[in-house]
Amino acid sequence: MSGLSVVILAAGQGTRMRSMRPKVLHAVAGKPMLQHVIDAAGALSASAIYVVYGHGGDAVCSRLADQPVQWIEQAEQLGTGHAVNQAMPAVPAHHTVMVLYGDVPLITDSTLRRLAAAAADGMGLLTTHLSDPAGYGRIVRDDAENVLAIVEEKDATERQRAIQEVNTGMLAASAADLRRWLDALDNNNAQGEYYLTDIIARAVSEGLSINTVNPEVVAEVMGVNNRVQLAQLERDYQRRQCEKLMMSGVTLLDPERFDLRGTLTAGQDVIIDVNVVVEGDVILGDGVYIGPNCYLREVSIAADTRISSHSVLEQADIGAECRIGPFARVRPETRLADRVHIGNFVEVKKSRVATGSKINHLSYVGDTLVGNDVNIGAGVITCNYDGANKHRTIIGDNAFIGSDTQLVAPVEVGAGATIGAGSTITHDTPAGELTLSRIRQKTVSGWQRPTKKTD
Repeated sequence: MSGLSVVILAAGQGTRMRSMRPKVLHAVAGKPMLQHVIDAAGALSASAIYVVYGHGGDAVCSRLADQPVQWIEQAEQLGTGHAVNQAMPAVPAHHTVMVLYGDVPLITDSTLRRLAAAAADGMGLLTTHLSDPAGYGRIVRDDAENVLAIVEEKDATERQRAIQEVNTGMLAASAADLRRWLDALDNNNAQGEYYLTDIIARAVSEGLSINTVNPEVVAEVMGVNNRVQLAQLERDYQRRQCEKLMMSGVTLLDPERFDLRGTLTAGQDVIIDVNVVVEGDVILGDGVYIGPNCYLREVSIAADTRISSHSVLEQADIGAECRIGPFARVRPETRLADRVHIGNFVEVKKSRVATGSKINHLSYVGDTLVGNDVNIGAGVITCNYDGANKHRTIIGDNAFIGSDTQLVAPVEVGAGATIGAGSTITHDTPAGELTLSRIRQKTVSGWQRPTKKTD
């Protein structure tokens, strides 16, 4: 192959989505459909990727502005043939051109490689077989099984509509041939559009071989026209990811209730319970257990750590043999060392917690350095925000923070210090000493609780 140019058609309005958002920006696994297609095309080492946009073009270009593509505007939507032709002036004549679709997100680079190879001695055409081919262009073959043409359903005869082999719209051909065929297209059809599919008959009339390729699974070539189809492809995508994870050794207690919206790298004997959502790059070490209804985003969790149910972990590093949750929240820029306990209804933010420390109940720890083997009691909070700036709290090794304590930052608790329950600490406390701040308890003898006045 002397060079490959990929043209992705993404100009459709998608009216059946009933959305103000351009169709190709609707997400599968948390990523725009068009992004999936660009990623697949990018794996082919193509010389250039052209995206033909139209409806909502500004939003499409803005959302994917960082992508290595060239944007081509189709000001008028006059059909697929017209759309491809908008990109052709930029394509070198000696290239092979591959045509893809921005609303067919599950196409794989392995299938696309086979499609490119099929164009080496003719045209490569991606087809599939459907038990219900309604809505698709039919592949018409002769008695020797050679492809003769593609007939759109609205233009097909009853006999042709019974054909189950359908066109996916994806093809590969030489740029010189494709340019010639596109320039010769007309719109004499039921839709009044310039059909890309009409080039097949022209190629056949020139004696060119049409080499068909099939995807490994039908979901690869399924497009999205409405939200029902979008949901179906979401589950197809998730099922594929689940199978890969389970084949690599991960236990998913219910693959139908797991969502991967990024990349998951897992060691041996990892167990993931139901309704877990993974986003971004997540790393799970050997023996990690993720309980039900947890959310993980951009986290690394070391070996033998257990995350109990309904916990949220984002942009954090978690050490080995930790215990987190249930109902815990670990926020960005948090680093937990080994054997740390973060219990129920505890929130940790932008803090470092050293080995063996425990924050077990109903506490908030933010912008804090927590030493080794610290015990933080129930209801403790670090008051790290003064209304304008954030301030740091430092808690030394082996400190004990009694329940319902407020540590008003900036403040430092010395190593081995004990803070009495119910204290408000506004100054540094010495190492190894008991510090507390309480109003002396007293009883008012004979005091009567007020009663409601009656009319």
